Amino acid sequence: MSTPPFLRLPGCARAERVVTGRGEFAALRAEPVGAVRGSALLVPGFTGSKEDFIGLLEPLAVAGYRVTAVDQRGQYETGGPDDAAAYAVGELGADVRALTAALAADGGPPHLLGHSLGGQVVREAVLAAAADGPLPWRSLTLMSTGPGAIDPAEAARTKLLVDALEMMGLEEIWQVMRQLEADSGQPRPSLEPAVAEFLHRRWLANVPRALSVTGAHLVAAPDRVDELAAVTVGLPVLVVSGVRDYAWPVPEQSVMAERLGARRVVVADAGHSPNAEQPAVTAAALAAFWA
Repeated sequence: MSTPPFLRLPGCARAERVVTGRGEFAALRAEPVGAVRGSALLVPGFTGSKEDFIGLLEPLAVAGYRVTAVDQRGQYETGGPDDAAAYAVGELGADVRALTAALAADGGPPHLLGHSLGGQVVREAVLAAAADGPLPWRSLTLMSTGPGAIDPAEAARTKLLVDALEMMGLEEIWQVMRQLEADSGQPRPSLEPAVAEFLHRRWLANVPRALSVTGAHLVAAPDRVDELAAVTVGLPVLVVSGVRDYAWPVPEQSVMAERLGARRVVVADAGHSPNAEQPAVTAAALAAFWA
Protein backbone atom coordinates (compact mmCIF):
# COMPACT_ATOMS: atom_id res chain seq x y z
CA MET A 1 0.00 0.00 0.00
CA SER A 2 1.56 3.29 -1.11
CA THR A 3 1.60 6.09 1.46
CA PRO A 4 1.35 9.64 0.09
CA PRO A 5 3.99 11.95 1.56
CA PHE A 6 1.33 14.63 2.13
CA LEU A 7 -2.27 15.37 1.16
CA ARG A 8 -2.46 19.12 0.53
CA LEU A 9 -2.78 19.79 -3.18
CA PRO A 10 -0.26 22.24 -4.68
CA GLY A 11 -1.66 25.44 -6.11
CA CYS A 12 -1.34 24.14 -9.67
CA ALA A 13 -3.60 21.13 -8.99
CA ARG A 14 -7.26 20.42 -8.35
CA ALA A 15 -9.53 17.46 -7.72
CA GLU A 16 -12.14 16.75 -10.37
CA ARG A 17 -13.88 13.96 -12.26
CA VAL A 18 -12.88 13.00 -15.80
CA VAL A 19 -15.86 12.12 -18.00
CA THR A 20 -15.23 9.30 -20.49
CA GLY A 21 -17.21 6.96 -22.69
CA ARG A 22 -16.91 4.38 -19.89
CA GLY A 23 -18.07 6.58 -17.03
CA GLU A 24 -16.50 9.13 -14.73
CA PHE A 25 -13.20 8.72 -12.91
CA ALA A 26 -11.99 10.65 -9.86
CA ALA A 27 -8.77 12.48 -10.65
CA LEU A 28 -6.16 14.93 -9.47
CA ARG A 29 -5.12 17.23 -12.31
CA ALA A 30 -2.17 19.62 -12.38
CA GLU A 31 -1.82 22.38 -14.95
CA PRO A 32 1.60 23.27 -16.40
CA VAL A 33 3.48 26.17 -14.92
CA GLY A 34 4.67 28.11 -17.97
CA ALA A 35 5.05 26.61 -21.43
CA VAL A 36 3.18 23.36 -22.07
CA ARG A 37 5.44 20.46 -23.05
CA GLY A 38 2.86 17.67 -23.00
CA SER A 39 0.44 15.75 -20.83
CA ALA A 40 0.50 12.54 -18.82
CA LEU A 41 -1.94 9.96 -17.44
CA LEU A 42 -0.89 8.22 -14.20
CA VAL A 43 -2.57 4.94 -13.16
CA PRO A 44 -2.16 3.63 -9.57
CA GLY A 45 -1.69 0.13 -8.25
CA PHE A 46 -3.44 -2.42 -6.04
CA THR A 47 -5.04 -0.79 -2.94
CA GLY A 48 -3.74 2.55 -4.23
CA SER A 49 -5.29 5.76 -5.52
CA LYS A 50 -4.54 8.98 -7.36
CA GLU A 51 -3.04 10.38 -4.14
CA ASP A 52 -0.07 8.04 -4.58
CA PHE A 53 1.14 10.50 -7.24
CA ILE A 54 0.48 13.71 -5.28
CA GLY A 55 4.18 14.39 -4.76
CA LEU A 56 4.79 14.29 -8.53
CA LEU A 57 2.14 16.84 -9.49
CA GLU A 58 3.94 20.11 -8.79
CA PRO A 59 7.43 19.18 -10.10
CA LEU A 60 5.94 17.74 -13.29
CA ALA A 61 3.74 20.81 -13.74
CA VAL A 62 6.80 23.03 -13.27
CA ALA A 63 8.52 20.94 -15.95
CA GLY A 64 5.66 21.84 -18.30
CA TYR A 65 3.36 18.82 -18.12
CA ARG A 66 -0.39 18.67 -17.65
CA VAL A 67 -0.75 15.67 -15.32
CA THR A 68 -3.85 13.60 -14.58
CA ALA A 69 -3.69 10.95 -11.83
CA VAL A 70 -6.81 8.81 -11.48
CA ASP A 71 -8.52 6.31 -9.21
CA GLN A 72 -9.15 3.15 -11.19
CA ARG A 73 -12.61 1.61 -11.29
CA GLY A 74 -13.36 0.21 -7.82
CA GLN A 75 -10.77 2.40 -6.09
CA TYR A 76 -11.37 5.13 -3.51
CA GLU A 77 -13.46 7.93 -5.08
CA THR A 78 -14.23 6.36 -8.46
CA GLY A 79 -16.26 3.43 -7.15
CA GLY A 80 -17.80 0.68 -9.21
CA PRO A 81 -20.32 -2.19 -9.25
CA ASP A 82 -20.30 -5.42 -7.25
CA ASP A 83 -19.57 -7.35 -10.43
CA ALA A 84 -16.38 -9.35 -10.84
CA ALA A 85 -16.40 -8.94 -14.61
CA ALA A 86 -16.00 -5.16 -14.25
CA TYR A 87 -12.53 -5.57 -12.72
CA ALA A 88 -10.90 -8.01 -15.12
CA VAL A 89 -7.57 -6.52 -16.13
CA GLY A 90 -8.77 -6.19 -19.74
CA GLU A 91 -11.76 -4.12 -18.60
CA LEU A 92 -9.51 -1.88 -16.53
CA GLY A 93 -7.30 -1.51 -19.60
CA ALA A 94 -10.36 -0.43 -21.56
CA ASP A 95 -10.93 2.25 -18.91
CA VAL A 96 -7.38 3.51 -19.51
CA ARG A 97 -8.08 3.75 -23.23
CA ALA A 98 -11.26 5.72 -22.54
CA LEU A 99 -9.37 8.07 -20.21
CA THR A 100 -6.68 8.48 -22.85
CA ALA A 101 -9.26 9.48 -25.46
CA ALA A 102 -10.80 12.02 -23.09
CA LEU A 103 -7.42 13.58 -22.28
CA ALA A 104 -6.21 13.54 -25.87
CA ALA A 105 -9.23 15.58 -26.92
CA ASP A 106 -8.00 18.28 -24.54
CA GLY A 107 -4.28 18.25 -25.36
CA GLY A 108 -3.06 15.56 -27.73
CA PRO A 109 -1.63 12.11 -26.98
CA PRO A 110 -0.50 11.80 -23.35
CA HIS A 111 2.44 10.00 -21.85
CA LEU A 112 1.13 6.87 -20.08
CA LEU A 113 2.38 5.58 -16.72
CA GLY A 114 1.23 2.62 -14.64
CA HIS A 115 2.43 1.86 -11.10
CA SER A 116 2.45 -1.74 -9.77
CA LEU A 117 -0.88 -3.35 -10.74
CA GLY A 118 -1.43 -0.20 -12.80
CA GLY A 119 1.57 -1.22 -14.89
CA GLN A 120 -0.13 -4.44 -15.91
CA VAL A 121 -3.38 -2.57 -16.54
CA VAL A 122 -1.71 -0.10 -18.90
CA ARG A 123 0.02 -3.04 -20.59
CA GLU A 124 -3.42 -4.46 -21.37
CA ALA A 125 -4.49 -1.08 -22.71
CA VAL A 126 -1.49 -0.91 -25.03
CA LEU A 127 -1.93 -4.47 -26.30
CA ALA A 128 -5.61 -3.88 -27.04
CA ALA A 129 -4.96 -0.51 -28.70
CA ALA A 130 -2.29 -2.02 -30.94
CA ALA A 131 -4.92 -4.27 -32.50
CA ASP A 132 -6.92 -1.21 -33.54
CA GLY A 133 -4.23 0.96 -35.14
CA PRO A 134 -1.52 3.42 -34.11
CA LEU A 135 -0.92 3.71 -30.37
CA PRO A 136 -2.48 6.87 -28.88
CA TRP A 137 0.35 7.62 -26.42
CA ARG A 138 3.65 9.49 -26.64
CA SER A 139 5.47 7.09 -24.33
CA LEU A 140 4.93 4.27 -21.84
CA THR A 141 6.35 4.08 -18.32
CA LEU A 142 6.12 0.94 -16.18
CA MET A 143 6.83 1.78 -12.54
CA SER A 144 7.52 -0.88 -9.90
CA THR A 145 5.77 -3.55 -11.89
CA GLY A 146 6.84 -6.89 -13.30
CA PRO A 147 6.41 -9.25 -16.21
CA GLY A 148 3.93 -11.62 -14.57
CA ALA A 149 2.82 -12.78 -11.13
CA ILE A 150 4.12 -11.11 -7.99
CA ASP A 151 6.87 -12.59 -5.81
CA PRO A 152 5.75 -15.85 -4.13
CA ALA A 153 5.92 -14.42 -0.60
CA GLU A 154 3.80 -11.43 -1.59
CA ALA A 155 1.48 -13.72 -3.55
CA ALA A 156 0.86 -15.75 -0.38
CA ARG A 157 -0.08 -12.59 1.54
CA THR A 158 -2.30 -11.39 -1.30
CA LYS A 159 -4.02 -14.78 -1.46
CA LEU A 160 -4.79 -14.50 2.26
CA LEU A 161 -6.39 -11.11 1.61
CA VAL A 162 -8.45 -12.44 -1.31
CA ASP A 163 -9.68 -15.33 0.85
CA ALA A 164 -10.46 -12.99 3.77
CA LEU A 165 -12.57 -10.75 1.53
CA GLU A 166 -15.03 -13.64 1.14
CA MET A 167 -15.61 -13.81 4.88
CA MET A 168 -14.80 -10.45 6.44
CA GLY A 169 -15.64 -6.79 5.97
CA LEU A 170 -13.08 -4.16 5.07
CA GLU A 171 -13.02 -2.63 8.56
CA GLU A 172 -12.43 -6.02 10.17
CA ILE A 173 -9.62 -6.77 7.70
CA TRP A 174 -8.08 -3.36 8.37
CA GLN A 175 -7.94 -4.05 12.09
CA VAL A 176 -6.39 -7.47 11.50
CA MET A 177 -3.74 -5.96 9.19
CA ARG A 178 -2.84 -3.33 11.79
CA GLN A 179 -2.54 -5.99 14.49
CA LEU A 180 -0.35 -8.17 12.26
CA GLU A 181 1.93 -5.18 11.65
CA ALA A 182 2.21 -4.57 15.39
CA ASP A 183 2.94 -8.24 16.11
CA SER A 184 5.56 -8.47 13.36
CA GLY A 185 8.04 -6.30 15.22
CA GLN A 186 8.22 -4.08 12.14
CA PRO A 187 5.28 -1.70 12.58
CA ARG A 188 4.54 1.01 10.03
CA PRO A 189 6.60 4.18 10.63
CA SER A 190 4.73 6.88 12.50
CA LEU A 191 2.48 8.86 10.15
CA GLU A 192 0.94 12.29 10.37
CA PRO A 193 -2.60 11.88 11.75
CA ALA A 194 -4.16 13.20 8.53
CA VAL A 195 -2.24 10.70 6.40
CA ALA A 196 -3.08 7.81 8.75
CA GLU A 197 -6.76 8.76 8.65
CA PHE A 198 -6.64 8.99 4.87
CA LEU A 199 -5.16 5.50 4.49
CA HIS A 200 -7.97 4.07 6.64
CA ARG A 201 -10.65 6.01 4.76
CA ARG A 202 -9.24 5.02 1.39
CA TRP A 203 -9.15 1.34 2.35
CA LEU A 204 -12.79 1.40 3.42
CA ALA A 205 -13.79 3.12 0.15
CA ASN A 206 -12.49 0.28 -2.03
CA VAL A 207 -15.04 -1.95 -3.72
CA PRO A 208 -14.35 -5.39 -2.16
CA ARG A 209 -15.05 -7.17 -5.44
CA ALA A 210 -12.39 -5.05 -7.15
CA LEU A 211 -9.82 -6.05 -4.52
CA SER A 212 -10.72 -9.73 -4.92
CA VAL A 213 -10.43 -9.77 -8.70
CA THR A 214 -7.30 -7.65 -9.01
CA GLY A 215 -5.62 -9.45 -6.12
CA ALA A 216 -6.28 -12.79 -7.82
CA HIS A 217 -4.81 -11.38 -11.03
CA LEU A 218 -1.58 -10.38 -9.27
CA VAL A 219 -1.17 -13.88 -7.86
CA ALA A 220 -1.44 -15.54 -11.27
CA ALA A 221 -0.68 -12.82 -13.85
CA PRO A 222 0.73 -14.11 -17.15
CA ASP A 223 3.98 -12.86 -18.62
CA ARG A 224 3.04 -10.72 -21.65
CA VAL A 225 6.30 -8.83 -22.03
CA ASP A 226 7.20 -10.31 -25.43
CA GLU A 227 3.76 -9.34 -26.75
CA LEU A 228 4.25 -5.82 -25.41
CA ALA A 229 7.72 -5.55 -26.94
CA ALA A 230 6.30 -6.51 -30.33
CA VAL A 231 3.73 -3.70 -30.36
CA THR A 232 5.81 -0.91 -28.79
CA VAL A 233 8.48 -0.74 -31.48
CA GLY A 234 8.90 2.99 -32.02
CA LEU A 235 7.19 3.93 -28.74
CA PRO A 236 9.63 5.13 -26.07
CA VAL A 237 9.41 2.87 -22.99
CA LEU A 238 10.79 3.47 -19.49
CA VAL A 239 11.00 1.00 -16.60
CA VAL A 240 11.35 2.66 -13.17
CA SER A 241 11.72 1.12 -9.73
CA GLY A 242 13.26 1.70 -6.36
CA VAL A 243 16.35 -0.17 -5.22
CA ARG A 244 14.17 -2.73 -3.41
CA ASP A 245 10.71 -4.08 -4.09
CA TYR A 246 8.60 -6.60 -2.19
CA ALA A 247 6.22 -7.23 -5.11
CA TRP A 248 8.56 -7.91 -8.04
CA PRO A 249 12.32 -8.32 -7.43
CA VAL A 250 14.31 -5.42 -8.83
CA PRO A 251 16.54 -7.69 -10.99
CA GLU A 252 13.35 -9.14 -12.54
CA GLN A 253 12.24 -5.64 -13.45
CA SER A 254 15.66 -4.96 -15.01
CA VAL A 255 15.37 -8.08 -17.16
CA MET A 256 11.90 -6.93 -18.21
CA ALA A 257 13.39 -3.61 -19.31
CA GLU A 258 15.97 -5.44 -21.41
CA ARG A 259 13.28 -7.55 -23.04
CA LEU A 260 11.36 -4.39 -23.90
CA GLY A 261 14.40 -2.47 -25.12
CA ALA A 262 13.40 0.13 -22.54
CA ARG A 263 15.29 2.83 -20.73
CA ARG A 264 15.91 1.80 -17.09
CA VAL A 265 15.92 4.05 -14.00
CA VAL A 266 16.49 2.84 -10.41
CA VAL A 267 15.61 5.47 -7.79
CA ALA A 268 17.95 5.50 -4.80
CA ASP A 269 16.51 5.22 -1.28
CA ALA A 270 13.14 4.06 -2.61
CA GLY A 271 11.15 0.86 -2.41
CA HIS A 272 7.95 -0.17 -4.17
CA SER A 273 6.64 3.40 -4.48
CA PRO A 274 9.36 5.79 -5.67
CA ASN A 275 6.55 8.14 -6.71
CA ALA A 276 5.63 8.56 -3.02
CA GLU A 277 8.97 7.85 -1.34
CA GLN A 278 11.26 9.96 -3.55
CA PRO A 279 8.87 12.14 -5.57
CA ALA A 280 11.33 14.89 -6.55
CA VAL A 281 13.91 12.46 -7.96
CA THR A 282 11.21 10.38 -9.63
CA ALA A 283 9.57 13.42 -11.20
CA ALA A 284 12.95 14.58 -12.54
CA ALA A 285 13.53 11.17 -14.14
CA LEU A 286 10.07 11.21 -15.73
CA ALA A 287 10.42 14.74 -17.06
CA ALA A 288 13.82 13.91 -18.56
CA PHE A 289 12.40 10.83 -20.27
CA TRP A 290 9.30 12.59 -21.55
CA ALA A 291 11.46 15.40 -22.95
